[in-house]
Amino acid sequence: PRLARTVQQCLQRGAGPGPQPVLLEFSPGPGVLTQTLLDAGLRVVALESNLAYLPNLQSLENSLDGQLKVIYGDFFRLDPLVGGTLKPPAVCSDKLFETMGVAAVPWRADVPLRIFGIMPHTLERNRLWRLLFSLYECNSIYKYGRVELNVFISEREYMVRAKHFTGKPGRAWAYQALTVLAQIGCEIELLHMEPWSSFATNMKSGGLAIPKSKRLPNDHLCLVRLTPQQNLFTGGLKPTNAATFIFMVKQCLAKPKSRLRDRLNSWSLDNSSKLLKELEIPKNAIVRDLYPEDYKRLFEALQNSSTFAETWFCEDVLESVRTIN
Repeated sequence: PRLARTVQQCLQRGAGPGPQPVLLEFSPGPGVLTQTLLDAGLRVVALESNLAYLPNLQSLENSLDGQLKVIYGDFFRLDPLVGGTLKPPAVCSDKLFETMGVAAVPWRADVPLRIFGIMPHTLERNRLWRLLFSLYECNSIYKYGRVELNVFISEREYMVRAKHFTGKPGRAWAYQALTVLAQIGCEIELLHMEPWSSFATNMKSGGLAIPKSKRLPNDHLCLVRLTPQQNLFTGGLKPTNAATFIFMVKQCLAKPKSRLRDRLNSWSLDNSSKLLKELEIPKNAIVRDLYPEDYKRLFEALQNSSTFAETWFCEDVLESVRTIN
């Protein structure tokens, strides 16, 4: 109950006057937090994939007058990359949003939906990558606008995204493609840090199954708010070329100690020195020393370059990068 109240207060922090967007809570389990959210006056949609928890949630739904809607489904099996009819708990985002009564809005409009849940630490990085691809391409949940994600992730994964820690260029071991893309794509706000000991154990020994981390601290779960940037697509970056941008960033930071000029030359760009001068980037700049916004400026300049051809960008290479079903 203490943690539930803390989460409820965090989720309502910064809320303006007037009606609030619906809150989608994924994997609510027995519904302790769900009840706390309902008591605070929020409208909640509970997306649960464990059949054992559905009866209690549905009983709670029936006792209320439309404030709670319970749906059988798995948030991490939204829009799976397979053809044919979906088998529950897999769920189609179009069907989910229709059931919730949430309509698509323009990208620059207010947040149409807020989501809360705990990220499973198994395949945590892959799940976060998939959400990031969906955001940049405006697919799945982001087809409906700037959906706000409030999620407990491991302290290690938060640190990869946190601007005050690893978001600074120069730390080759921590400054990653995910760092750059998350900071460009989202406003990242740390709402709360909770020790792992507050959560259920899941090892036979009774210990906590805490993911190991060599260089980054990982003693807490971090409640992080990820709000897509309103101005993400105001320049040359668009959902239609976002996959190219993601691939460019991943290619650059695959060898973080290499010179940016050498990277550009490997992409058959003959005027790399001139381009870097126009962008006011030192000609001998190392790729790990660029700030996230520098990568976006670089990409937009490449898109506008008459001498640049995307010969380095192949569909089969891109697909090999996107192994995140």
